[in-house]
Amino acid sequence: MHFFYLAENNGSLSSSVSKQMSQQTNIITHYFTNIDWDSVISKIVTTFLSIILISSVFFIINWIGKKLISRSFKRPKKSDHLSANRLQTIYTLSLNIFHYSILFFYFYAILSILGIPVGTLIAGAGIVSVALGLGAQGFVTDVVTGFFILLEQQFDVGDEVKIGSISGTIHAIGLRTTQIIDYDGTLHFIPNRNITIVSNLSRNDMRALVDVYFDPNEDIQGMSALIKQVNQQMAPNYPEITQGPTLLGTIDNGHGSLALRVIIYTKNGAQYTVQRDFLAAYLEKLTQAGYKIANSPLNLTTSS
Repeated sequence: MHFFYLAENNGSLSSSVSKQMSQQTNIITHYFTNIDWDSVISKIVTTFLSIILISSVFFIINWIGKKLISRSFKRPKKSDHLSANRLQTIYTLSLNIFHYSILFFYFYAILSILGIPVGTLIAGAGIVSVALGLGAQGFVTDVVTGFFILLEQQFDVGDEVKIGSISGTIHAIGLRTTQIIDYDGTLHFIPNRNITIVSNLSRNDMRALVDVYFDPNEDIQGMSALIKQVNQQMAPNYPEITQGPTLLGTIDNGHGSLALRVIIYTKNGAQYTVQRDFLAAYLEKLTQAGYKIANSPLNLTTSS
């Protein structure tokens, strides 16, 4: 009797579970049956085609825009009031600004097609930006400093500079960072907020001082004549020389050290080659004439 009661209860439980499963299945079937699949497929196809169309339009705009920017900067290449480095700097920044502007409007159009409320996102981004304001102070400082670097034309792409303990050639200038290629090939990324003192070595001609040390008992007039002779022979072969070479005469560097000083102004970057060649020619000429030459230190500085 007890066994029959348990069997009856199990049977009623199974029947209840079956009814619940049947009801849930009917609900799901009813839900999918009431979906307008034609409308859904049409919406998906329309959205997909709209995205392809918008992407194609923005691709063409991006291609045409870059071509126009490139062509516009090719025309004033021979301009006298704008250096080639300055033009390259402005050209790079123009491409970057155009590229990011295209990306912004492209994603704005894509989100609008997908039905995402862009205005709400922008308002939310404003709230988030306020929340992140304290943490973004360094970024804002970088952008502001980079803007004034560009506005004041402190340096351009291709200039040789010294910023703090880093020396090299400007590789790229951005609103947030400046890239410098060191003389050993290292690429440095410097946040603009860390740029406080800039030594630009490319804005003026460079000055090479060559001091030829000699014994006080030597014939100074004879040595001077030979140095002038070397200057006359070699100067026409160096178009990089902008002024000189000029023999300044005898100088006293202290401790009884006398030297004949020659000053040569050259275009930036050519001073080292010119200095080495002229020094070698001086030493060879004076040695052949029998003069005793002491150590000859060099002093390369920028012109003031």
